[in-house]
Amino acid sequence: MSTAAPALVHLGPLAQLRAGRLTRRLVQLLVGLVMYGVSVAMMVRGGLGVAPWDVLTSGFVRHVSISFGQAVIAISFVVLLFWLPLRETPGIGTLANAFLIGLSADATLAVLSQPASLVPRAGLMLGGIALCGLATAVYIGAQLGRGPRDGLMTGLARRTGLSLRLVRTALEVTVVLVGVALGGQLGIGTVLFAVTIGPIAQALLPVFLVSVRGD
Repeated sequence: MSTAAPALVHLGPLAQLRAGRLTRRLVQLLVGLVMYGVSVAMMVRGGLGVAPWDVLTSGFVRHVSISFGQAVIAISFVVLLFWLPLRETPGIGTLANAFLIGLSADATLAVLSQPASLVPRAGLMLGGIALCGLATAVYIGAQLGRGPRDGLMTGLARRTGLSLRLVRTALEVTVVLVGVALGGQLGIGTVLFAVTIGPIAQALLPVFLVSVRGD
């Protein structure tokens, strides 16, 4: 007899903790977020363009005396402020996302230098995109809450009635424009990330989606 595949469900903070398989899910969440931070650093060191939100981060750090990872954390908490009028509720994964990606990115940047030639830089860019897609599937599959940026997207879509695709596009175009105005790192990697990250994460999510009570 076949069993139904696990489903991605929306659970409140307490329900996330009571949904079963917590140790497995916490480990998977942490691994996914650390990998995500590593992927961010790989794209930064590739120097051929970063993810849309990281265009904003790379522009922001040009004007303040903090590290890239610290800027990731700061922007995450600014984004969380926008959750308040949207009545979004953060979970353990939301807070872990806000901290761990920035910390992991800084740790990787401390040991990873930018190659001098184009081919290894392109390798870092492409590897960073692929790893980010994998990391996204891993941490979302833990079913412990959305990240700050994902929650902003879903909250705006719910409150405005607009499609998730339209809201995501509008948000990413906005942060890219602001990031470029601040001197952020825009390039071919930004475009490749925007068009490939969704399909990669969607293809891998079924592999890492943990079945929980309530799905």
